[in-house]
Amino acid sequence: MHFAPAYSADVTPGGGLWFLFWNHQIVMDIANAGPGIPFFAEPPAASLGLKADTCQFLGTYDKTPCFTAELADEATLPETMAFQPWRQCYGGLDDELFWVIGRAAHLLHWNRTNRFCGCCGYPLQWMAKERGKTCPQCGNPVFPRISPAIIVAVFKGERILLARAARFTHNLYSILAGFVEPGETLEECVRREVYEEVGITIRDLRYFGSQPWPFPDSLMIAFTARHAAGEIRVDNQEITTADWFTAAELPRIPEPVSIARRMIDWFIAQGQSGSC
Repeated sequence: MHFAPAYSADVTPGGGLWFLFWNHQIVMDIANAGPGIPFFAEPPAASLGLKADTCQFLGTYDKTPCFTAELADEATLPETMAFQPWRQCYGGLDDELFWVIGRAAHLLHWNRTNRFCGCCGYPLQWMAKERGKTCPQCGNPVFPRISPAIIVAVFKGERILLARAARFTHNLYSILAGFVEPGETLEECVRREVYEEVGITIRDLRYFGSQPWPFPDSLMIAFTARHAAGEIRVDNQEITTADWFTAAELPRIPEPVSIARRMIDWFIAQGQSGSC
């Protein structure tokens, strides 16, 4: 299976995979062995009477057209379909298909929050050749927003720095993260966030990877680093507590869907191989 992103304002919604959302939930086909994205031979408005807002063409998945739209209300679905919080789809679908869901959710959020020009207030129109909108009144172009954020795993010997954010529930701990500010490099952002949140300085900053994080529109850029100096001193605003943990004594950590979990799992594997 392979997803090929594409855009065209001229594509007429038709048969294909339909990513239909309502209130942060997605319509799933539950008739088969496992939940899946429903396939419709014609638009769901015609086949099921579902009222959808502003359909967007996403591209193709295994050469099958993919469309996304928001339902106008909580529709009554057939017995073969059900609403499901879309983040819970992770693990039940092919990973690539799960991130197509994320792409769809990101684009629908952007469309919902960018209906009028921010300069003059005139209704925006879709661009013909690229995914974006333009104002016919003043010419202001508007493209899907992507908010860059850093995330960093800091090590001290054979221990990893994990922190509990004020917004976390169920005693969850994770690695540090924060949004990039205007005029700031990624590296500057990492050092600033670590110092602001836990009061330490870092060294040996290295790129790890990246991940789209459509909650609602972030791109996570991940780094690893080593403790350089200082003792943990949480800010008591974003971070309520933090500590160093070995792989054998980890607290509750994020779900596998996140790059934070992938980095913690990497730390565990490195420790088991003796290379951390």
